[in-house]
Amino acid sequence: MKRRVMIVDDSRLVRVQLEDALAGTDYEVAAYCRSGEDAIARYAEVAPDLVTMDIIMQGMDGIDAAEIILKEHPDARIVMVSSLAYEDTFERARKIGARGFVDKPFYQEQLLKVFEEALA
Repeated sequence: MKRRVMIVDDSRLVRVQLEDALAGTDYEVAAYCRSGEDAIARYAEVAPDLVTMDIIMQGMDGIDAAEIILKEHPDARIVMVSSLAYEDTFERARKIGARGFVDKPFYQEQLLKVFEEALA
């Protein structure tokens, strides 16, 4: 059975890139959210195995959204996917409980490796 991924990113291009990267793998896109607020509202309904979370989005940023999801669902597995590859950003994401970090632009092997680590 495929693992269900909820993509949270305001970029349609990134959505397509993630869908392409996951094609033919053990993962399927279960839901797509364009904002942190939408991800928070839909998390329980979608019940994903893994969430990819952008950081910079309109409204609430991805780290704040991830923190709220993790407070409500401590077993959530969230991987930050962002072009903000700064040590303080990594540290903030780790502190709130993010399971991994993938830099944009990403490639399939990197993505799958981080996913497996996040689910281990």
